[in-house]
Amino acid sequence: MATQQQWLDKQGLDPRLLEQLENASQETVYDSFYTRLEFGTAGMRGLLGPGPNRMNIYTVGRANIGYGKYILSLGVNNPKVAIAYDNRHYSSEFAMVCAKLLAKLGIESYVFETLRPTPELSYAVRHLNCAGGIVITASHNPKEYNGYKVYDETGCQLTPEKIEQVIDYVSEIDNELDVDFDITKEQEALIHMISKEIDEPYKKEVLQIQLRPEVLKDNLTIVFTPQHGTAYPLMVEILHEAGYNVHLVEEQAFPDPDFVNTKTPNPEDIASYDLAIELAKKVDADLVLSTDPDADRMGIVVKHKGEYVYLTGNQGGTILLEYILSTRLEKGILPASGMIYNTIVTSDAGEQIAKTYNIKTEKTLTGFKFIGTKIKELEESQKGVFLMGYEESYGYLLAPFVRDKDALQSCLMLAEAAAYYQSKDMTLVDVLYSVFDKVGTYLEETVSLTFAGEEGAQRIKQILDDLRNTTLEELGGMKVVAVEDYLGSVRVENQVESVLDFPSSDVLKYYLEDGSWVAIRPSGTEPKCKFYYCVKAESIKQAKDKLENYKLAVHKLTK
Repeated sequence: MATQQQWLDKQGLDPRLLEQLENASQETVYDSFYTRLEFGTAGMRGLLGPGPNRMNIYTVGRANIGYGKYILSLGVNNPKVAIAYDNRHYSSEFAMVCAKLLAKLGIESYVFETLRPTPELSYAVRHLNCAGGIVITASHNPKEYNGYKVYDETGCQLTPEKIEQVIDYVSEIDNELDVDFDITKEQEALIHMISKEIDEPYKKEVLQIQLRPEVLKDNLTIVFTPQHGTAYPLMVEILHEAGYNVHLVEEQAFPDPDFVNTKTPNPEDIASYDLAIELAKKVDADLVLSTDPDADRMGIVVKHKGEYVYLTGNQGGTILLEYILSTRLEKGILPASGMIYNTIVTSDAGEQIAKTYNIKTEKTLTGFKFIGTKIKELEESQKGVFLMGYEESYGYLLAPFVRDKDALQSCLMLAEAAAYYQSKDMTLVDVLYSVFDKVGTYLEETVSLTFAGEEGAQRIKQILDDLRNTTLEELGGMKVVAVEDYLGSVRVENQVESVLDFPSSDVLKYYLEDGSWVAIRPSGTEPKCKFYYCVKAESIKQAKDKLENYKLAVHKLTK
């Protein structure tokens, strides 16, 4: 691993990186060099800047050589890799660095000419029969970040066992500054630029997910914001072609790496909707849809009884499930072998509503790669039909021509649901409450605590270690009836241990006697420890009271 002095002495070092390094504080320099960026649940993601613990052409290049060698190890004849990128600083540069380094290994690449949604990259991998794919994005992180995600031949993000193989190849390069970016004209010929030839078939596939294309849309007014990211213009084109009345938040429509007109590009944060709701009030919109910068997550705000109501990722998933399952049942196209996939930190509400339609739900670890893998297994076994996959973190997939979460599919289906229920004099909030009438009231919240740097990583580890060394019999006055530790793949209930059929993951989950649960896990992509709450109650007020009680109890345990 290169030192600060080696970076300063590097001939031809990117002058922007040199300037940042020369002007950096001692604390920043230490954090940039004390360790290396690692692959997490969604690839490699980190702050931009010089050093092995930052995103720059050298760390991306080192990682990409490892990925390229992994692709070659698959033994595919004339392997190809599709590459896409978002609106962030250095994204297009990183994409071309990846293409060049693949070319040096003799691997063809297909690079989008301009920024594209992450789900379209997943589609492109499949459409072009590639051996893999790369997306340069930091998803919903702040502007100071960028990231690198890698995909397999199905358009699914690499699972841990495949990532380990990539890491082994990456580890062969001790010094990221040794990466050589120069290529010959023959190698340059292996790089192909792509554009509309992928856009059009992808849009066609998205439009085909509609279950009620005939639904009356004239009375539904939608406001859409891409948060300066990749969903524009494709999302607006898709909604218009489907017949919807869409008002675009123009101030957030152009790609901007600094996100100048949004407080945050994260649809999980209510502050990200300020401009969209302002426009919604002007045009009297019924629905506000937002996508994160790489367009794999969808945020929802609904006009209900004159107020604009923000829906969580769990609530969006529950509403989509109710609409899809009820519509399929009505139309006679609900397969008895239908499958829903979500994660161990996703609300139980969706699983419970699926049960009312006799549809099975299977849980995976956090990370859509695990859902994508389940889809492949389902297709190969032919023992079921994929109906939907989703996570609490605002990611949904409706049709498996993509193997990652797809905000463009999600927005189209959500708009259709809103139009249909509007014809029944119901808002999407009314639909959510109708689900609660069937299965009980659920309220969820994710609390993220940020612990930056080396000290922060140690603090997160200490929180999980302390919890594992504590026998928790009650939480907030409610009895703990079972504990699942995914690191050891063990469940303890009534003092009896059983094995969890999941890969090892640093997650603890506590089940309470009232049907609620709490889960704790370190983020795989950010310096955060995440606390997931799923509360079951008899009413919204009771659920809110319980939630605050459980949050306070966990805070006391971990402060």
